[in-house]
Amino acid sequence: MMVTTKGRYALRIMLDLADNMGGEYVALKDIAARQEMSVKYLESIISALSKAGYVTALRGKGGGYKLAKEPGEYTVGSILRLVEGSIAPVACVEKAPNGCDKAGGCRTLPLWQGLEKVIDDYLESKTLADLM
Repeated sequence: MMVTTKGRYALRIMLDLADNMGGEYVALKDIAARQEMSVKYLESIISALSKAGYVTALRGKGGGYKLAKEPGEYTVGSILRLVEGSIAPVACVEKAPNGCDKAGGCRTLPLWQGLEKVIDDYLESKTLADLM
């Protein structure tokens, strides 16, 4: 499993919003400036976060984005899965039930399933509040 730039940036956006919680909406251009990221790239990520209900948006003057919930209610795993699609270490453990025709006799499958569980448990145990 390799977390892409999109996953890393999603976490940074969410952390920036958590750091700047105060009831006010935060403009995307301000996040981009603080995080040294492209506004254009952030637009695609914030769109996914907004559609999933992770952030709320307000258009117009004084508009921007803010977290929909408290930082402790967002796990790192849920954020990464939202933007990455999967955080499985190998493709054969991405979906249940396993559709691989070799799964029944695969001697490495338990290794990959165990690794997936360790990764998932760890990322689900960490919240935005923990990273703050």
